[in-house]
Amino acid sequence: MHQAESAKRYQSVAIDTSPPGQLVLMLFDGALRFMAIASAGFEEKDLAKRIETIHNNLIKAQNILRELQATLNMEKGGEFSERMCALYDYMIAQLNEANLTKDPHSIRIVEKLLGQIRAAWAQMLAQSNSVAA
Repeated sequence: MHQAESAKRYQSVAIDTSPPGQLVLMLFDGALRFMAIASAGFEEKDLAKRIETIHNNLIKAQNILRELQATLNMEKGGEFSERMCALYDYMIAQLNEANLTKDPHSIRIVEKLLGQIRAAWAQMLAQSNSVAA
């Protein structure tokens, strides 16, 4: 089996067997990874490749943010879910702006916000795991 196929199979098993809280963390990580790739794309010398790298990876990050937004429980989450929904809207709009203008500033804004949310989520998971143990 090729290394790429093994990695895909491992990733698939990891996704299928992870608890919901860990899946959310994986989504945060994926969005941050795609934004990092898009940011690195600004260094690409070939214009067509630069535009393609930035565009494709920002679209992937936006899709993940939409998925995170779709997982919000608006009935049970109350004000928290409403605020998170609005924050995801803001982040998606910022990435759209970065994609349209090809300016990395908006990506850095979203990376900072999402990084903070990811850190808080990871801390919450660690605390809930230590309580459960």
